[in-house]
Amino acid sequence: MTSHAQLVAFSVPECCNPSHVATYFLFLHDYIPAIFLHGVASFFYRFDAYVVHEQHGVGRYVELIQRELNGIWREYLVIEYASAKRGQPGDRLFVPTDTLEQVTKYVGGEAPTLNRIGGADWQNTKRRARKAVKQIAAELIQLYAARMSAPGFAFSPDNSWQRELESAFAYVETTDQLSTIEEVKKDMEKSVPMDRVIAGDVGYGKTEIAVRAAFKATQDGKQVAILVPTTLLVQQHFATFSERYAPFPIKIKPLSRFQSTKEINETLQGIAEGSVDVVIGTHRLLTSDVRFKDLGLVIVDEEQRFGVEHKEHLKALRTNVDFLTMSATPIPRTLEMAITGIREMSVIQTPPEERLPVLTFVGSYDQKQVAAAIRRELLREGQVFYVHNRVSTIDKTYLELKELVPEARFAIAHGQMNEHELEQVILDFWAEKYDVLISTTIVESGLDIPNANTLIVDRADKFGLSQLHQIRGRVGRARERAYAYFFYPEEKPLTENAYDRLATIAQHTDLGSGMAVALKDLEIRGAGNILGGEQSGHIAEVGFDLYVRLVGEALAQAKGESVSTDTEIKIELSLDAHLPHDYIKEEKLRMQIYRRLADVKTEKEVDEISEELLDRFGKYVDPVEILLEVSKLRVIARKVGVSEIVQQGRFIKISPLELPDSRIIRLNRLYPGTQVRATIRAIQVPAPTTSLVNGQVLKNKEIINWVTKLVRDVFED
Repeated sequence: MTSHAQLVAFSVPECCNPSHVATYFLFLHDYIPAIFLHGVASFFYRFDAYVVHEQHGVGRYVELIQRELNGIWREYLVIEYASAKRGQPGDRLFVPTDTLEQVTKYVGGEAPTLNRIGGADWQNTKRRARKAVKQIAAELIQLYAARMSAPGFAFSPDNSWQRELESAFAYVETTDQLSTIEEVKKDMEKSVPMDRVIAGDVGYGKTEIAVRAAFKATQDGKQVAILVPTTLLVQQHFATFSERYAPFPIKIKPLSRFQSTKEINETLQGIAEGSVDVVIGTHRLLTSDVRFKDLGLVIVDEEQRFGVEHKEHLKALRTNVDFLTMSATPIPRTLEMAITGIREMSVIQTPPEERLPVLTFVGSYDQKQVAAAIRRELLREGQVFYVHNRVSTIDKTYLELKELVPEARFAIAHGQMNEHELEQVILDFWAEKYDVLISTTIVESGLDIPNANTLIVDRADKFGLSQLHQIRGRVGRARERAYAYFFYPEEKPLTENAYDRLATIAQHTDLGSGMAVALKDLEIRGAGNILGGEQSGHIAEVGFDLYVRLVGEALAQAKGESVSTDTEIKIELSLDAHLPHDYIKEEKLRMQIYRRLADVKTEKEVDEISEELLDRFGKYVDPVEILLEVSKLRVIARKVGVSEIVQQGRFIKISPLELPDSRIIRLNRLYPGTQVRATIRAIQVPAPTTSLVNGQVLKNKEIINWVTKLVRDVFED
């Protein structure tokens, strides 16, 4: 459990206007006893973080330490594994920081079972997971093949009406919006059914993409089904689509509990006869009595809000109908499928013009702060969303807030209200007849009220990460600065997961952070199987990163493609290669640089990191330069298939490799005394020494430069 005192965070994005920040700090001064910026390291950030080493399995990250061996300093990642003997301390593995590509943060469960170093359990676990993902790969290939061979409909190129609709758009499209629209249209014009995910932050113009895609489908006489999670969003989308399609002969109908029985029956009849071109509805669209005459496109808005049973119904349509999914925070399963290449993904990252980030506060509940936040919004004639997600106590909250801020006009909205009463409350709030809307999470998706720019969330610790991000998206949609307050009870300790969720929402306030939130959500929640729940055990055992890689390898094998695996590159030389603490003081930053250097694939990437180090931390000392040269040597070694460059006494051993006689003759000429050990596919080359008699083998800059030249001489013409 985590004490509430650990999580008081006020996140100020770098792009904020300094005057806004200064004003806000003055405003909060009387109400927040302690404010500090909270950041979560992108790799390992606390003692109990679990990690996965590809060769040794799941362990617990302990620390990053520097050690001296024979006068050579190196930095190591310390990982603790299960003890070989019960009651004994766990075994510790010291991983050199230049081999961090073998280590990933564990994602897949809260408390995994630690493996033993040298035990057979990890290899058996990987074997079981590989067997399971081969089955998944076969099913995915079958699904992919069904889509590729399905008699999909190739939509026609844009006509004059399409261009007229698009030119009537009241705003300037962002670059990402235009490229995403182009990708969707290209997919629709292919005979293979489209299956594309659009990930774009709240208010980034996903609805306009849906408007244009749906219009394109109707131009070929096809019907369009738009599936949304709430009745309120049905009404809002219906209004938007009706306004955009007004000049054209397109019939649009809503389908939700807001309609009367007579209206619903008329809509169902129109869908069956084909007179309804576009229908916008909730999961009511997925019931058996909805029969389309000629369905061509399905658009799913806010996919994360639909359950597994709804997805199964949609999956039946997916083989021969174009499918477009839109979400501000794609759910983990959707991300999995995009990551493994089963579905196409477009990401909209460019914010609309003049959009400002939402200033976010996370802390324990304080009545004074709530009252001050509401009053400040009233002073600028704005409105407030107050989210209280318990219908049983929402009336009590209403009375408390009315007593707290008597001058404000309050209204209540929740899903158990009569449909027409609820609709009227929302319309009145939109018409600015109320100042504060106290509601449940029915406001979470899509509700667009530009004048509401302060959000207060009660018991934020009870919400999922995607929910928190979606709710925050209700404010900041206009040009005004928006504020969001996420409160949790002062008297109750937070769970680790609640702490992680709130820390993430405090940290990710920048415009376009929806994908980052989704990836963090994936990390916190773990991941289910791509096609069902039966694989969750394998993910928990090997971690999500390795699991996805195994799926990718299995898919490549199933498609008959070659599988490239990153072998561990072992470089053991007399090198003082590390990032000194006085050069980069923060452990988190050192870890990030080590990780990036371990992941580089080209010498150019090393040069880019070198330039960045000079720019951020100043001129570097010899150990940093040597570390960069080691990274370049690893790139060369990986390219030519060498996995070991090891110093053995006065010799440098390079393996595995097999050389033609002509190359061996050349090596003996350039490096007299070279030994070829064919049985182990290796060569041993005498290393240069400080003097001809009893000299020491060279160290640091001299030896790394010499070995790099040696490897180039062995393999380059």
